[in-house]
Amino acid sequence: MDIEIQEPLPEDSIRGRTTDIKGIKHHNGSWRACGYILVTQCFEELAYYGIQFNLVTFLKTVLHESNVTAARSYTNWQGTCYIAPLVGAIIADSYLGRYLTTLAFFIIYLLGMTAMSISASFLKGGSPQSVVFFLGLYLMAIGAGGIKPCVSSFGADQFDDSIPAESLKKDSFFNWFFFATYIGSFVAGTVVVWVQDHYGWGFGLWLPTLFIALAIASFLLGSRKYRVQKPLGSPIVSVFQVIVASVRKWNVQLPQDDSLLHELPAKTTPMADGHKLQRTPVLRFLDKAAVISSTEDPSDSNPWRLCTVTQIEELKVIIGMLPIWATGIVYFSVLAQFSSTFLEQGRTMNKHLGAFPIPPASLASFDAVSVLIWVPVYDRALVPAARRLTGNARGLSELQRFGTGLFLSVLVMSAAAAVETRRLASAHAGGEGGTSPMSILWQIPQYFLVGASVVFACVGQIEFFYNEAPRSMRSLCSALALLTVALGSYVSSLVVTAVDWLTTRGGGVGWIAEDLDDGHLDRFFWLIAAMSALNLVVFVYCARRYKCKKVS
Repeated sequence: MDIEIQEPLPEDSIRGRTTDIKGIKHHNGSWRACGYILVTQCFEELAYYGIQFNLVTFLKTVLHESNVTAARSYTNWQGTCYIAPLVGAIIADSYLGRYLTTLAFFIIYLLGMTAMSISASFLKGGSPQSVVFFLGLYLMAIGAGGIKPCVSSFGADQFDDSIPAESLKKDSFFNWFFFATYIGSFVAGTVVVWVQDHYGWGFGLWLPTLFIALAIASFLLGSRKYRVQKPLGSPIVSVFQVIVASVRKWNVQLPQDDSLLHELPAKTTPMADGHKLQRTPVLRFLDKAAVISSTEDPSDSNPWRLCTVTQIEELKVIIGMLPIWATGIVYFSVLAQFSSTFLEQGRTMNKHLGAFPIPPASLASFDAVSVLIWVPVYDRALVPAARRLTGNARGLSELQRFGTGLFLSVLVMSAAAAVETRRLASAHAGGEGGTSPMSILWQIPQYFLVGASVVFACVGQIEFFYNEAPRSMRSLCSALALLTVALGSYVSSLVVTAVDWLTTRGGGVGWIAEDLDDGHLDRFFWLIAAMSALNLVVFVYCARRYKCKKVS
């Protein structure tokens, strides 16, 4: 990690406006605090993926659910995991702040993990075991989802945007945050899953429970080092206040002089750093919410009738980010193939390396390995090189990084399609007494490209939403970014359903046939590649038109 350098503090810096957990102003934060947060994230992901990777197996072998019921239980649980962030974000931004919200949801997380472990250890079969397990499973989902938008934002809060050196460290933090995430994912997908398969579910579920306890311990150990920003009020209420006030003043004329619009002095503005947002010439009808009528007293006004320019601009920022947000949905619908059709493709290939069998799901570890390789390469090699080329202190902007990840997603699906084309040719030749089935190791490039795409797109996305979001809405915007994962899965399901319906009309076997040798999974992959390429074009168009927020 970088050595902490004491720098002169601007009068309006975040350091001067944040406190420790006791409410006392101090100058901690930076890497001294983030080390605890990164360890916390690693342990939390060990627990999360330790459940996710083998959940369907537990549902089928222990609770004796059918394939359809187990699949439905899994998707319902995962959906809860990515909807709960909205709840956690609203609580953090409006009431408790990110530190207390994270701690509260960690306690719910631990209770859920403990309940699941008890069900596997002491309740053998029947309704009591199922009830206790599902109670724990959904408590875990609420806990895991609630902390997701808070931990990354809380880590970034430890750096002061008004100090250039700290702002660059914050960009590096997001890289190492994903590095810690994928260390947890890799260890869970190898060690934890192996323990569950070989030592039983009792021990196999208490192990992730231990990791959550260690995550909480790590988070608490750093408490005296953290910078804590106070919640700034409900961002949802603020949004509706602007909408209601602008509708009420629909017929009011906007003044020619922007200084006549309502704004608070810098020292009393609700933004965490005391800054104000400059007015932008878009969505001008919203500006009417800041027009001061002759009967209004700005010092004692109803916020549902008179809003500040900064409050209006915060809503404009959110609206402006929505097109970029939508391209993330399509991106994650592409990445959804990683855990679905890629596995189906692998099951049809030669799964042996000599005498050693290779489970198709184990190829997913190359995604984690790829991320663990790409994060240090990007942070230590690509960023310095990009700085020299672009003149940008962070190397690539958030949108350039996100766009690079979208481009790599096109290569992911193109590689998968090329492998499937060759696999089909090999399978048809083998059916005639020719070549042997194609080795599953041919899938490694597409998995490796998935990891590279994640390092660019996912990190770029979370950076973009954190940096561009109003400070009062950072947890909420992080939750919206996480929501694209769930929505992308739903879009992927719709595409698969539509393709299956269209290609099986008239009695055909379809592109995604029960026996893939009879279908054309390669055409499906090329379709997803084309969809990803179109998404990239839309993103480039939206990114070129996007105007970054301007702070006074």
